[in-house]
Amino acid sequence: MTRAPLHNVRVVDLGSAWAGPMAGQLLADMGAQVIKVESRARMDGMRLGRPMVGEDLAGGDRGLWPELQPVFHGLNRNKLSVSLNLRTDAGRDILKRLAATSDVVLSNFSPGVLQRLGMDHETLRAVKPDIIVAAMPAFGDAGPLRDMVAYAPIIQAMSGMMSLVGYPPEEGEPLVGELQAAWSDTVAALCAALGVVAALRHRNRTGAGQYVEAAHLEGTTALLGVPMLEYQMTGIVPKPPGNDDPGFAPHNNYPCSGEDAWVAIAVRTDAEWGALAGVIEDDVLSKDRRFANSASRWDNRRALDEIISSWTRTLTPRQVMERLQAVGVAAMPVMNIADQFADPHLNARETYAEIDHPHIGAEMLYGVPWRFSDTPGGVRTPAPLLGQHNRYILSELLGIEDDELARLVDEQVVY
Repeated sequence: MTRAPLHNVRVVDLGSAWAGPMAGQLLADMGAQVIKVESRARMDGMRLGRPMVGEDLAGGDRGLWPELQPVFHGLNRNKLSVSLNLRTDAGRDILKRLAATSDVVLSNFSPGVLQRLGMDHETLRAVKPDIIVAAMPAFGDAGPLRDMVAYAPIIQAMSGMMSLVGYPPEEGEPLVGELQAAWSDTVAALCAALGVVAALRHRNRTGAGQYVEAAHLEGTTALLGVPMLEYQMTGIVPKPPGNDDPGFAPHNNYPCSGEDAWVAIAVRTDAEWGALAGVIEDDVLSKDRRFANSASRWDNRRALDEIISSWTRTLTPRQVMERLQAVGVAAMPVMNIADQFADPHLNARETYAEIDHPHIGAEMLYGVPWRFSDTPGGVRTPAPLLGQHNRYILSELLGIEDDELARLVDEQVVY
């Protein structure tokens, strides 16, 4: 039986909300034992609010709502949960004992919080020289913005990414200017997880631990290489590109038969263009000099969009996809959530994983976004209930006796 690549790694996960928990989730998916530290005194924000599943409005009265949040379930699958009240001295002492038995401490706190908890790299390596501490500050541990508190929308605005969201001003479309997903949280999570893996490899070769800083702003800004170079080379401030992509024409989403039905089509080479024109069978496409080469197609892409749209409106998105993919043209329906769950390709690729949650029952989560042949990861267990693994972690791992554990519960240290 194959083992996941991180099967012998233990991670103390102090993350909350999206970025920190996702970094821990990526490591847990690849086999690490990730222990999520949380408590009723400071509950992860992703546990809070009215659940988006079921119709059980009374669940909150029974204290179930913190266990019913599907976003929390995705970000925290494969983890263990210990409920330590870090507002108490005893809770912080137990946390340090747990870190001393672990390989990695991971958090997305603001700068200074780890130091106040006694969980910074300098403090921890005195008791465990090879410890790896990974932090995810919004703007980094140094610099004039280090103390600014920020969530994903602020990071995306400060990076310049928001200025590129939407349609070109000349198209007269309303300003979008905002990403509807916590994009920078995901980017920071990937950077932190990869940084931890690199630090683990370094430790395994040298015996030395490391401090890993994965600043949200830097990770997000690193995605903007092309517009930054464009400004450096031309002096022109980049504007929202809409669905345009230089070098591709056509390159857009096109309306189809059906309610709010669309298909994405992208053409780069002359061979692909000839194949598209042959399927549409419109003389204008094959004879009009506006579309004679890639440069002229780019210059006249709006006129081209109108002609293609008149064809796609007569077909469903899947009909367009099948006809164009058959001749080597990139085309795919613009899918809603139901379409994605039903898509045969995504299902064949095991894009989703079904897991049994003790309060939800069968639940579909996103799967592992890569495939390894010899050491595959996977979704093995549902997100933990709050404090579900207290006895295992505190008694078996740390050796706390039953009477001492009972006292800690009474004093709301384990809470």
